[in-house]
Amino acid sequence: MAASTFKTNPIDLIELLEDCHRGKLQLPDFQRSWVWDEDRIKSLIASISRSFPVGALMALDTGGDVNFKPRPVEGAPVEAKNATPQSLLLDGQQRMTSLYQVTLRNKVVETVTPKNKKVKRWFYIDIRKALDPMIDREEAIVGVPEDKIIRTDFGRDVSLDLSAPTKEYAALMYPLTQVFDWDRWQDGFDQHWRGNEHEGVRDTFRAFKRQVLENFKSYRVPVISLDRATSKEAVCVVFEKVNTGGKALDAFELVTAMYAAEGHELRKDWYGNDEHKGRHRRFVDTMRPADSQAGIIANVSNTDFLQAISLFYTRDRRRDAERAGKSGKELPAVIGNRQALLNLPLSAYKQYEKQVEHGFVQAAKFLHMQHIYRIFDLPYQSQIVPLAAILADIGEAWEHEANRAKLVRWYWNGVFGELYGSAVESRIARDFMEVPRWLQGGLEPSTVTEVIFRADRLKTMRMRLSAAYKGVNALLMKEGAQDFRSGQKFDHTVFFGENVDIHHIFPQDWCKKQGIKPAIYDSIINKTPLSFRTNRIIGGVAPSEYLTKLEKGDKQTPAIERNRLDEYLRTHLIDPTILRSDDFETFMRDRQRQLLELIEKATGKAAYTGDVSEDGVDVGGDADMVEAEMVITS
Repeated sequence: MAASTFKTNPIDLIELLEDCHRGKLQLPDFQRSWVWDEDRIKSLIASISRSFPVGALMALDTGGDVNFKPRPVEGAPVEAKNATPQSLLLDGQQRMTSLYQVTLRNKVVETVTPKNKKVKRWFYIDIRKALDPMIDREEAIVGVPEDKIIRTDFGRDVSLDLSAPTKEYAALMYPLTQVFDWDRWQDGFDQHWRGNEHEGVRDTFRAFKRQVLENFKSYRVPVISLDRATSKEAVCVVFEKVNTGGKALDAFELVTAMYAAEGHELRKDWYGNDEHKGRHRRFVDTMRPADSQAGIIANVSNTDFLQAISLFYTRDRRRDAERAGKSGKELPAVIGNRQALLNLPLSAYKQYEKQVEHGFVQAAKFLHMQHIYRIFDLPYQSQIVPLAAILADIGEAWEHEANRAKLVRWYWNGVFGELYGSAVESRIARDFMEVPRWLQGGLEPSTVTEVIFRADRLKTMRMRLSAAYKGVNALLMKEGAQDFRSGQKFDHTVFFGENVDIHHIFPQDWCKKQGIKPAIYDSIINKTPLSFRTNRIIGGVAPSEYLTKLEKGDKQTPAIERNRLDEYLRTHLIDPTILRSDDFETFMRDRQRQLLELIEKATGKAAYTGDVSEDGVDVGGDADMVEAEMVITS
C-alpha cells in the first residue's frame, strides 16, 4: 500500500462519538457484534479519565472500489441506519461501541460479567475515589444494575441507591452519561449541597471536574484514515496486521461484507442458522463416524471453499482471453490466492458453489478410499483444496478405474514429495490445470514429475507432524495390513471400533534397554498400525516374547497359529523370521527396503538411493517430545 493512501489525524473523542450517533461513522457489516465485558469497559473508561492512550483507530473512506455493506454501531438511533456513512471503522469497533453506549447513548448498557453472564449496567465514577491518588482508577468506575440500586445479602439490603439524581448527588457518584455535558448535573449538585457548610463538597466536585471530566472533553484519538483508493488486498492486509479485536479478520469476512452490499448473506451459507444447516456443518458431518464429532473434511475453512471457487472463475477468465486471441503474458493467471478471493464476483460464487461443495464431499470419499479416516491422520490439509477442485471439475470421470489410478498416484506424489507443506497457492493452481489434462491424455502434472523421494528419508520420519509419516501408515492399511491379534484389516469400521493407531514394532521400553537411540527406534520404519488392545498385549518386551504370547493366547484372546501370525506380519511388510530373532538392525534394513517398494508403487517412481545428501540438517526432538507426537489419548 503506497504511503499516499492513508493519513493519521488526532480527532476529538466527542466528535467521533457524535459521528457514530449520526451515522457518519459506521462499521462494515462483517464486524463481529459488540461483546466487551464489564471489566474491560471499566478499564477503558479509567484510561480515558486519566488521558492515557487506548490505541489508534483505523477507518476507510467510503465511495471507493471496496464496497462494504455498512451498519451503525450498536445502539445508534434509526436515523443513523438511514444515513450514508463517510467512513467505516475497520479497527476499534469494541472501543468505540463501548464508549458510545456508556457515554452518549443515555440508555442502560447491555454487557456481560467476567463469568459471561448477560447483564444491564449504568456506569458511574466515584468522585472521592477518583480523586484519591492511592486508589487505582479502575476501582473508581462502578457498574450498577438497571434500576440503579446495588443490593447485598441476596437482595435484602441496599448498599447503594442511585435511582434519582438527588441520590447521585448525595453519594458523590457521577454518571458517565454526563461526561461531555456536566452543567445541568453540576447545577443540581450545587443546589443539593448549597450552603456555606458544604463549600468543601462543592470544591471536591470542582477538583473532580478539572482532574477527571476535562480529560473526557479534551481527549483525542489517533485515527488512521485509508482513502477510498485503497485496494481490497491492502484492506485485508490491514486486518491481518493491526486488528486488535481478537481473531484477525480474513478474506472471507471481507467477501462477506462485499456480498452483503449486493444483498447476499455469505455467512449464513457457511454457518447456517436455526432453520438451515450451513455448509460448514455439512462438511463436519460428511463421512463422520457415529462415535466421532467430525468427519475428514471438517477442517475445510470458508477461505478454502472460496479458493476452490476462485480457481474455476479465474480459469473461465483465462479461457475467455484465449478465445479472444490473447496469449502469453496477456492471459490472466489461474489463481486461488487472497487477491483472487477478494475479486471473486457474487455471480461466480453462485455459479460454482454447489459444484465445488460436491467436489469436497467427493474428496472425503477419495480420502477414505486411501484409508485416511481422521483429520489427525491427514497428511496435508492444504491438498484437499486442489483435490476437491479437480473432482468438482471432472465429475463422474473420477469413478473410472484408469482416472482414479492417476488421481491416486498424483495424491501420493504430493504426500511423499512433501510438496504441500508451504507456499502452496501456486501449486494448487497448477494441479487444478494440469491434473485434468493428464486424465485426458496430456502430460504428467508437475507434482508427479518433480517428486524425488529419498530412501534415507524413512529413517528421519519420526514425527507425527510429517505428511510422509502419516502417508506410510495409510498406505500400509490400504495395502491390506491385518492386526497382529485379530487378523482384521483396517477398514473404516475396524479402524474406529478397535481404536487403531501407529505403534512401535520393537517396543520402546525394549529399545531403551538395548541402548538404541530414540532417533532410530522412533522412525516410521519401526512403526505400524495396530489396535489398542493388540498394543497392550505387546507391552514393552522383545518381539520374540510378545509373538509367543500371541500364539499361546489367554482367557480373553484366542491362540493364533504360528503360520497365520506370520502371514499377519507379512501384511505389515515385516519379515517374520527376522522379527522372531529380535535382530533390530537387520529388521530396520529389511523393512526400510519393503517400505520403499510400497512408496515406489504408490508414486510410480523409484526412490533415490544415491549418496548425495539432502541439504540441511534434520531437526530432531527429545524422546519424550517425539513419543508425545505419536500418542492419541481419545
